[in-house]
Amino acid sequence: MGIATTQAQSILDQAKKTAGGVQGSSFDAGGIANSILGKLTPALSLTDAQQPKVQSVLTDFMKKKSTIMPLQQTNPTDYTSKFGALQKGGFSKLKTLMTLSQYTKFLGLKPKTNDATNVLSQLFY
Repeated sequence: MGIATTQAQSILDQAKKTAGGVQGSSFDAGGIANSILGKLTPALSLTDAQQPKVQSVLTDFMKKKSTIMPLQQTNPTDYTSKFGALQKGGFSKLKTLMTLSQYTKFLGLKPKTNDATNVLSQLFY
């Protein structure tokens, strides 16, 4: 239980940091991508072949997101527009890596709100 608790707390801490509008310099894109992959792999039954490809897309997505995050505070409308384009591109790449069933299930994992305790919120908000 100790390892699982530590990992869960780490994910929670990371989500709290990023949800709070953290500037790009302290935004750990790779760490967040790893946490997201850790949730997606069992939920979508990602294969060993899919995992590194999905990881690459997630890391790229999070790095790009980190560059627009300051806009959440300074220009929310611009952030929403840029995030929408970023999300569309990232999701399009993920769709090519997953089966239709996996992708449909992936979309169903969207949190109802931007929940700082759910690292998947990083993909949707």
